[in-house]
Amino acid sequence: MKLNKEVYKEYKTYPEKILQYGEGNFLRGFVDWQVDKMNRETDFNGSVVVIPPTQNGKIDKLNEQDGLYTLYLQGIKDGKAVKEHFVINSINRGINCYEQYDEYLKVAEQSEIRFIFSNTTEAGITFDENDTLSDKPQNSYPGKLTAFLYHRFETFKGEKDKGLVIIPCELIDRNGEKLKNIILKYTELWNLGEEFVRWLNDSNTFCCSLVDRIVPGYPKDTIKEVTEELGYEDNLVDVGEQFHLWVIEGPEWIKNEFPTDKAGLNVKFVKDMTPYRTTKVRILNGAHTSLVPVAYLYGLDTVGQAVEHEVIGRYVRETMYDEIIPTLDLPEEELKDFADAVLERFANPFVKHYLMSIALNSMSKFETRNLPSLREYVNRKGKLPKKLCFSLAALIEFYKGKRGEVDIKLADNEDILKLYKFLWENYDGTEAGLKNIVSTVLSYEKNWKMNLNEIEGLTDTVTNYLSKIEKLGIKEAIKEVM
Repeated sequence: MKLNKEVYKEYKTYPEKILQYGEGNFLRGFVDWQVDKMNRETDFNGSVVVIPPTQNGKIDKLNEQDGLYTLYLQGIKDGKAVKEHFVINSINRGINCYEQYDEYLKVAEQSEIRFIFSNTTEAGITFDENDTLSDKPQNSYPGKLTAFLYHRFETFKGEKDKGLVIIPCELIDRNGEKLKNIILKYTELWNLGEEFVRWLNDSNTFCCSLVDRIVPGYPKDTIKEVTEELGYEDNLVDVGEQFHLWVIEGPEWIKNEFPTDKAGLNVKFVKDMTPYRTTKVRILNGAHTSLVPVAYLYGLDTVGQAVEHEVIGRYVRETMYDEIIPTLDLPEEELKDFADAVLERFANPFVKHYLMSIALNSMSKFETRNLPSLREYVNRKGKLPKKLCFSLAALIEFYKGKRGEVDIKLADNEDILKLYKFLWENYDGTEAGLKNIVSTVLSYEKNWKMNLNEIEGLTDTVTNYLSKIEKLGIKEAIKEVM
């Protein structure tokens, strides 16, 4: 018996108010859960239409289950370890815009649509000069959104009250501003006219936002027990931690339309999200990204295993307290309290957060999450941070695609994968060959936005660590920085 509206007797249909790009674990365990909670506890009365940002999505599974899925929240709540689950009833339907493009554009014609949310990973908010307005659909997420907004503009003849509130959840700095700027580039490329640009600026509200909740997703190791507990089959079970935080930089009036406060949600509408973002991205996400290649190559599979491990746990703590916190400007005690909370969340006894689920697009993640700490550490201390450099070396080794004799299923942009494939296939086994790999990776400005070889000593330091990893293995090599 599969979960659907026949099985879930409390099923309700709500007006479609939200268009969401992305149907992955995070959005379902974060945004869609909050919408469900607002529907139950406030007068929000709205549902979500889901669009996949890529062709390989869960839209068919979502529609088969009438948009329903079970969310487990497990972790520390009010000082206690709490495990609970709910059926989430906030997604009305999914539309595969790769097969139903006209249906996708019809959503723009619905006057009730008011909000747009997205999570297309750090690599998703990008400009693709090959996108055209006539594509069905456009390749990039901003291209798809521009076409959607233009169709809405034309449908309602530029009516001011038909603008939307657009809140991206991608973990990049000033995500709302970046998304808007790319859309404006498309308006120019596609010659969409001054009136449309004016409507974009005057009638739509682009917010920068910061999201924080660890969502490991589908519990593949325990799904049999979960199914027995639930009494029905659910191919979209999602698992997240109890902790959540959403910081939205935008006008106060938004919370009148999106009443998260009335549902007791930890959502902050602020004038400047910078202090929240910098602390969260560098400590929590930076620790995640620096941890993944080191712990995975060490032979560990989950974040929990890593922080509890004698060696890797110490490595993570020292990276956070000794190399990341010294680069931040909030009071040290506040930063250490946040780091303590992060480690507590990493060690959540209920959640198996697989390292490989964090490994997606690790190169762009290192650029946004760890490179700022590395550069600021050099700026303030006048020397390189050993553990962050070691993590970078481990990342280059990780993209070799092997853990011992087992293949690593790498997931990144095609250009990144091609670069590493070429470099490692042509590696001749020499020290000079390793330095060539390192210097080539560090000079890949498309990812780093600069040539990292220009950071004094970085090329040699990373090469040295990579050489140790290659010759001795990660377990011996890590002793160099402990």
